[in-house]
Amino acid sequence: MSPLFKKTFVLFSLATVLFTACSKKKDEIKEPEVSLDLKLAASATFGSVITDGTGKALYCFVKDANSASTCVDGCLITWPVYYAENATPPVGLNAADIATITRADGTKQTTYKGWPLYYYAGDKAKDEIKGDGVGGIWFVAKPDYSVMMASQQLVGHDGKNYTADSKEGVGITFYLTDPKGRTLYAFTPDTFNKNNFTKPDLSNNAVWPIFESEILNVPSVLKKADFTVITSVGKNQLTYKGHPLYYFGSDAAKGETKGVSYPKPGVWPILTLNTPPLN
Repeated sequence: MSPLFKKTFVLFSLATVLFTACSKKKDEIKEPEVSLDLKLAASATFGSVITDGTGKALYCFVKDANSASTCVDGCLITWPVYYAENATPPVGLNAADIATITRADGTKQTTYKGWPLYYYAGDKAKDEIKGDGVGGIWFVAKPDYSVMMASQQLVGHDGKNYTADSKEGVGITFYLTDPKGRTLYAFTPDTFNKNNFTKPDLSNNAVWPIFESEILNVPSVLKKADFTVITSVGKNQLTYKGHPLYYFGSDAAKGETKGVSYPKPGVWPILTLNTPPLN
């Protein structure tokens, strides 16, 4: 064996040993697993909040009133989409409340109670919740909201557009819904914390069902003190500023606001931040 061949062989053998050692060492170093599954976290400020598996807070957007994601293009830079295929719900969340939608751009997004979920780019640490209340239209996702807010054009039972004052017209209204985004209404003839609509035999409850709820938590733009639970024909009915709250039976889907014009505009108004207290 020539000296040159011996030198080449030794160098090759040394390189093989080093490569093998490095590869073995690399194999022994496991990258940390990132879990996107949903979980519940305790916040000193917000109580129980919904996060991804790493503890990063998730948010709801009030403009997603009809379950479609309306945060697109530049909005997604600040509010990235959250998606986890077959996200496993933690104890405290109902698996039936978790679903997946396909966005207009073809990507997937996880929803909770019909609300598409997002991250907030301003949350740098996993325990930060800086996105709640941004613009008055973004709220941290929680499992225990008594009510939520929605923002969209009101469309009545007659197919016409309405504004917050129950008049025909085009304009976005910021209004009260149940936790799943179903529209809530007031009955004009009601008096302070008193349901004057529902019959004792509940024969008309299917048309304007009582909104049955306890006082749990509300979005940060609302005041919890504005809500009360009253007893109406044996049911616990939530009131807002003294207005007993109802659904409209013909609102079959999240985001529908048909009740604003039935039986005529002004009888069953929606409720907003500016709704005056009922005397």
